[in-house]
Amino acid sequence: MTERKAAIVTGSATGVGAATALALARRGYDVLINYSRSEREARESEAACREAGADTLLVCGDISDDAACRAMADAALGRWQRIDALVNNAGITSFAGSTNWDALDAKTFQRILDVNVIGAFQMVRACAAHLKKSPNGSIVNVSSIAGALGIGSSLAYIASKGAVNAMTLNMARALAPEIRVNAVCPGMITTRWFVDGIGAENFQKLKAQYEQSTPLGRACTAEDVAEAVLWLTDGARTVTGELVLLDSGTHLGRPPTVVQATK
Repeated sequence: MTERKAAIVTGSATGVGAATALALARRGYDVLINYSRSEREARESEAACREAGADTLLVCGDISDDAACRAMADAALGRWQRIDALVNNAGITSFAGSTNWDALDAKTFQRILDVNVIGAFQMVRACAAHLKKSPNGSIVNVSSIAGALGIGSSLAYIASKGAVNAMTLNMARALAPEIRVNAVCPGMITTRWFVDGIGAENFQKLKAQYEQSTPLGRACTAEDVAEAVLWLTDGARTVTGELVLLDSGTHLGRPPTVVQATK
């Protein structure tokens, strides 16, 4: 019988986190499901992982609190005596728009940094020593093309994801060779988090524009992101320090108009 591995997925009640937890469960990981508010959805995510064959832990905790991060690592160790993978998925934003700086105050800006950047750092710090003992220790930070292209839901969010991307590169160097550290950077994503943030009507308009303007013409689903995270976690043994853009080619920009030659 193949020995099961253990993973922590922060923010895994809904969306990308829930899809990632389920993908890992199906691949043979026991999974710690983390949430801060959505208990009902977290229990649904846990039930799906159990149905897929995983042993699970359900832990409520805000990753901006260092004690909560350390408690998650301790809970996983207490249950499974190992941590093989950490997926830093938990994140927040303010849908203020990237140029509407007056809609951001210092408290909101700091809260976004506390969760998206400091929270991810604290989770890595809490788990690193244990991940080093795994034969294929892996950290995947769920970032965004916001941090690569400077576009997104707010300036604070863009800044936070830029920091996550830079942190990923530093951690990949610092934690090698025992732990691989990578980031996935989705573009537009069809999750409830995004729909609720900008409203259903605006979401449909933006999705149509996105599909018309990107080379692949397709917005990401939670499952698309989970698939990439799974590959970086359970495979990709020679990949570290990568920022994988899942953006249907948004980063390529609009192609120039091709002028047909005439005889």
